[in-house]
Amino acid sequence: MIRISFPGLGIEEFVVNPVAFSLPIFGGVEVRWYGLIITCGIILAFLYAHFRSKQDGVSFDDLTDIALYTVIFAIIGARAYYVLTSLDKYDSFLDMIAIWEGGLAIYGGLIVGTLTVFICCKIKKLSFYKLGDAVVPGVMIGQLLGRWGNFFNGEAYGGIVAEDSPLYFLRMGLSPHDFYELRGQMAYVHPTFLYESLWNLLGFILINLVYKKKKFDGQIILMYFTWYGFGRMLIEGLRTDSLYVGVFRISQVVGFVCFVVGSAMLIYFLAKARRAELTSRSYEAAYPMFTTSATAAAEQPSEAPEAVEKTEERVEATEPEQTEPEGQEREFVDISDKLEKLFDIHQNKDDDKKQ
Repeated sequence: MIRISFPGLGIEEFVVNPVAFSLPIFGGVEVRWYGLIITCGIILAFLYAHFRSKQDGVSFDDLTDIALYTVIFAIIGARAYYVLTSLDKYDSFLDMIAIWEGGLAIYGGLIVGTLTVFICCKIKKLSFYKLGDAVVPGVMIGQLLGRWGNFFNGEAYGGIVAEDSPLYFLRMGLSPHDFYELRGQMAYVHPTFLYESLWNLLGFILINLVYKKKKFDGQIILMYFTWYGFGRMLIEGLRTDSLYVGVFRISQVVGFVCFVVGSAMLIYFLAKARRAELTSRSYEAAYPMFTTSATAAAEQPSEAPEAVEKTEERVEATEPEQTEPEGQEREFVDISDKLEKLFDIHQNKDDDKKQ
């Protein structure tokens, strides 16, 4: 059991059980809140991706196929990333695959998941950038919910909050914890799971406000990595359970790289899209008469047959009628005798030549 409180928010101490319920099979199988919340996040992420992708002509069957492969490999990648950066915590292979006890690194899931989507798009001949734009806001839904799985496990928290900190009102009372000097007491720590959940919620709202105004395919992907990288870079510095390589917090370094590279690419491609837009406008302004004429012709297609008929009527009206003078009949000449004479002359010449 985990004891938690949020005194700055007026929430008194309460107890959280990481196990939601147990199934009476195989001697009793525990179903943890962490797994249930992650599963709910995956389902909501898929529903959101379907909502967006169908607007771009991606079928439900194609999206389902991609989602099945992506979820499986993303979970494997997230667990592998976490295990490889903390091998000293595990004594057996069973410990390494026990994801129900926590221990998924989001960057591992993002890397492997992105590669899976890319390969699936190549096989199905879909636009990776267009589909990625539809998927990544759903990933944010999964992340902001998934952090509450950390809450139920009593993990992913930060250091002790100083009383003069502007975040002191959000402090979370927690027991048990890893602060040995406060063993048996409530430690008031940074609820970093909450910080990241709120950061993803804000990012999700902002990205959806921009979505229909995006200037190029792939813009939402870059916005996501830039936004999440910046927030994770700052929040990771508060945590006490960071994964390290040497003296560097891995997630903080990766977050910094995502923020810098994502920002640079966003600026470049937005500027490129803006130049293309201005060039298109200047081209239209240079040929206003042709543009106006073409537009007017396109807007009045039904008038063309009537105009043709009226023109034909005017032509017929102006053509003079050829009539015979009154009292005079046409004279018909019989030329049959002349044709017979010509035929006889021609035949006689042929006979002379034969002789």
